[in-house]
Amino acid sequence: MAELIVTTFLSLDGVYQGPGGVEEDTSGGFDLGGWVTPFYEDDMAAYATEWLSKAGALLIGRRTYDIFVQYWPKATDPDNAIGVAMNDLPKYVASRTLSSSDWSGVSFVNGDVVEFVRELKARPGGEIQVHGSGDLLQTLIAHDLVDEYRLWFYPVVLGKGRKLFPEGVTPKSFEHIETRQTSTGANVLVLRPAGKPRHDTFQLVTE
Repeated sequence: MAELIVTTFLSLDGVYQGPGGVEEDTSGGFDLGGWVTPFYEDDMAAYATEWLSKAGALLIGRRTYDIFVQYWPKATDPDNAIGVAMNDLPKYVASRTLSSSDWSGVSFVNGDVVEFVRELKARPGGEIQVHGSGDLLQTLIAHDLVDEYRLWFYPVVLGKGRKLFPEGVTPKSFEHIETRQTSTGANVLVLRPAGKPRHDTFQLVTE
């Protein structure tokens, strides 16, 4: 069975909205986009290349597709491993309105995305990787379809914007798999869901 792996950029207050550009995602009046770009460096590219090499397919939402399709089909340098992966991998796009694309390898998921992902995970193959796609992620998280999170935390607080785990999300605990750090201060936490949180109270130790 294939595993579904989530990669997303987060501020310290948990916001994922508009990391890559000022105009990337201004929904809800968000005007703080482009907050990841100043932290880009070689470590970030190396980690992304390493993890993309494990992918068997990409699963992305409509808004992320609209961003990716403007750039990646033009990234045809054979020495750009990220561009090669993005263009060569099968890409499943959750969209109720689109049905065709000039970008190679794209298929659109117009029906029940939850059932589609369950069927996709049942097939053999490499990782099914989700990049960005915050709205789609909310659905995947709500139905416990995520097997691993690669969360890139950046040293910035935004104070507004859409959050990966908003208020009202089902409580979850996680198993820590790995931590990585980039030279510009991003910390990458690799986590796997581990059921419901446990609760206890600190006890005062007395002699």
